[in-house]
Amino acid sequence: MCRTMQTAKSGGLLLLLGILAPTLALAEEAVVATVTPALDSGDTAWMLTSTALVLFMTIPGLALFYAGMVRAKNVLSVMMQCFAITALVTVLWTLYGYSLAFDTTGMEAGVLNLNSFIGTLAKAFLSGVTVESLWQPAATVTNAIPETVFMTYQMTFAIITPALIVGAFAERMKFSALLLFMGVWFTVVYLPVAHMVWGGAGSLIGSSWSVLDFAGGTVVHINAGIAGFVACLVIGKRKGYPHTAMPPHNLNFTVIGASMLWVGWFGFNAGSAVAANGSAGMAMAVTQIATAAAALAWMFAEWITHGKPSVLGIASGAVAGLVAITPASGTAGPMGALLIGVASGVLCFLASTKLKRALGYDDSLDVFGVHCIGGIVGAILTGLCVDKMMGGVGLAEGMTLGSQIWAQCKGVLFTLVYSGILSFVILKIVDAVIGLRVKEEQETEGLDLALHDERGYSL
Repeated sequence: MCRTMQTAKSGGLLLLLGILAPTLALAEEAVVATVTPALDSGDTAWMLTSTALVLFMTIPGLALFYAGMVRAKNVLSVMMQCFAITALVTVLWTLYGYSLAFDTTGMEAGVLNLNSFIGTLAKAFLSGVTVESLWQPAATVTNAIPETVFMTYQMTFAIITPALIVGAFAERMKFSALLLFMGVWFTVVYLPVAHMVWGGAGSLIGSSWSVLDFAGGTVVHINAGIAGFVACLVIGKRKGYPHTAMPPHNLNFTVIGASMLWVGWFGFNAGSAVAANGSAGMAMAVTQIATAAAALAWMFAEWITHGKPSVLGIASGAVAGLVAITPASGTAGPMGALLIGVASGVLCFLASTKLKRALGYDDSLDVFGVHCIGGIVGAILTGLCVDKMMGGVGLAEGMTLGSQIWAQCKGVLFTLVYSGILSFVILKIVDAVIGLRVKEEQETEGLDLALHDERGYSL
């Protein structure tokens, strides 16, 4: 009888647990959902480091990379442009840029409205961004970093994007025109594209279209690359191009700059995980692999084509690989990184040599050939390399390989059209207001002396 009573009690207990289990589970979910985000010191330390690395990419990295490739009489002008853009974008980002790019007021998953294209001014002048305010990578993640760190990290992306454009029209644009163009371009091109891709639930490109862009293939590289291409066409060719030889002034600078870009890019890609976790670790690994593969691919392509490998070629190939792996760095695996690296090295080499000569445009430092073409290659291959068969993290629920590749293509096409058209309009307006190009005698003299009354010296 005792055994019967024990059996009955056990059965009753199991029944009670069965009834209460869903309630307990819901209660547990409610607790998780209402947990206050806690600042994670490890994530914060990594993001502070990443922020410094990405800023290091522009000054001094990009400044040296570009300065070495122009003629000696223009070396300071290019460095001045990179430095001035860093200062200008920092101020504009503080006044309204961060708010327009990342404020999520009025946004809702599955709903397209004005806020799917651009944020509001709710955080203008960094309103509400205080010592205590935190930023979470996702609503389901309890770890957080200071919002000041996230804001500054994203500021460094906003800085390098317009700075990349400088290389396309180097040696011939007025400094005043550059400042005006960059200020307007940052406002009406960069901020909306950044918001549409990274704005969160309800954003047009990243959310509604499910485009994968982990660290800026569309936002940074295609965006800047197509703007640079349009700019070099609107401004026109340098005096004497292509009949006058215009060799790089100092390849030592260029290699040092490329090396700084390579190191800084770990903050660019691995930092985009916004956490010190496995995703950041894989992003770092695939960045290194793709960059090395692209550098070798460009070198061997040039070796086969021209008979000798060049220092400028291998450095340019490394940058092409860094560009191409950027959108895939959070989703691709090592084998996908090798594919992206080789493809970008070869295709960017062809674009910067054969395509450039065939079309006859004067993209001074190959911004289009490296950043736009590299960004397109990387963005489209991201759709392939995310698949587990390629060693990636796997497709999102509801996505097929074909639908993801198509989504990537849509993101590429939209960015090309949006940035290309608006860049053309802005350039034409600036030209009508203050003029874009320096006088012929100033171009002959060199922009260092003509615009800044200073002279740069090669080592």
